[in-house]
Amino acid sequence: MRTVIQRVTKASVKVLEENYESCIGHGLLVLAAFIDEDTEDDLLWTARKIAAMRIFDDENGVMNLSVKDVSGDVLAVSQFTLYASTVKGNRPSYIKAAKPDVAIPLYERFLELLETELGKSVGRGIFGADMKVELLNDGPVTIIVDSKLKF
Repeated sequence: MRTVIQRVTKASVKVLEENYESCIGHGLLVLAAFIDEDTEDDLLWTARKIAAMRIFDDENGVMNLSVKDVSGDVLAVSQFTLYASTVKGNRPSYIKAAKPDVAIPLYERFLELLETELGKSVGRGIFGADMKVELLNDGPVTIIVDSKLKF
């Protein structure tokens, strides 16, 4: 599992065809991608890492607080393009990204685990939809977390 985590002042995802929108204030925008080899352990490890990652400023201006510590919100959006391979040619290959029949249950389970770790609801996109994501990156702070690189 691979995620890009952005500390945000606000973020939203819209799906115009579905008349759907999910918005958050201060917190984290999480872009998430999955591969066929991802397991429950990958999902749980990533959810725990995101909930506990100390990337918010404390009273001294030091990144020492987690999203939980600051009562921040989280918006999690599926984004298979995080597994793009750009080694050959100029057209990225997405062959490593899990197909929807595998990725959708992984995404849904990841959202459940993240909500459990945070103790609150998580905003979300609609898997496979043409989504429009807006954010105001705070810092900017952008972190890549890959469960296959945890050891």
